[in-house]
Amino acid sequence: MAKKKLHPSVEKFKEFVKAHPELAQEVRKGNTTWQEMFEDWYLLGEDDPRWNTKADNKKSKKNDEKEQKTDWLGTIMGAVKKMDPDQVQGQIQNISQALGAIQGVLSQFQGKSGGTPGPSNTGPSHPFSFRKD
Repeated sequence: MAKKKLHPSVEKFKEFVKAHPELAQEVRKGNTTWQEMFEDWYLLGEDDPRWNTKADNKKSKKNDEKEQKTDWLGTIMGAVKKMDPDQVQGQIQNISQALGAIQGVLSQFQGKSGGTPGPSNTGPSHPFSFRKD
């Protein structure tokens, strides 16, 4: 069977991708498509800085992530240092009181009487009571 001859620009693009394997990884990850990559290559050319900065961008992203992690930790530690223990205790008590009030309202809607703990119905504990004849 005869092999189809590709357009010369497509052949050049294939050679370009072989020289830059990180482009194939970008397509596999789903960040771009081959069509978009080809169009960018065709319009921008092989000498565009976009093609050289892919590996550099990965390194700079890793450095930025490390800085963000340390900034996040520093932010939390700063917030903990600024906390007033008395205010935290007061907020915890307010939340506890609010939860108690919500539990009281829910128990009223469930039909339980306030002073009698335990099961209110006197029927069988199992919903399906089978008896032998």
